[in-house]
Amino acid sequence: MAARLLLRSAFRAAKTCRAAPVPALTRGMAAGGIPTDEEQATGMERIIMKAMKEGSDPYNMMKPKEYAGSKADPHLVPSITNKRIVGCVCEEDNTSVVWFWLHQGEAQRCPSCGSHYKLVAHELPH
Repeated sequence: MAARLLLRSAFRAAKTCRAAPVPALTRGMAAGGIPTDEEQATGMERIIMKAMKEGSDPYNMMKPKEYAGSKADPHLVPSITNKRIVGCVCEEDNTSVVWFWLHQGEAQRCPSCGSHYKLVAHELPH
């Protein structure tokens, strides 16, 4: 009931106040169009977008490349130090994780399944 009353009064007010037409909404930018994400990005977002355009992944946001895990083609593990702890889920349906330390140098094997891992140097982008 109240909605009908408000609707009627709004309709009457609009009907009587047709003196000046409402100007069409204009864009805030002067004929430049909508800026793209690259034009609008600032700060950290801009740095990430530039790096992605160049083909690098500075913050490891993309899925890592698949490796065989053999001695010839080990899983590459980035690290900013000379050692890192690694967790290996040895089988696809396994519910436990085997944790071990990975040190810089030669590729090392998982103590449980035998997959090879190699530590590679990684520099932080900032």
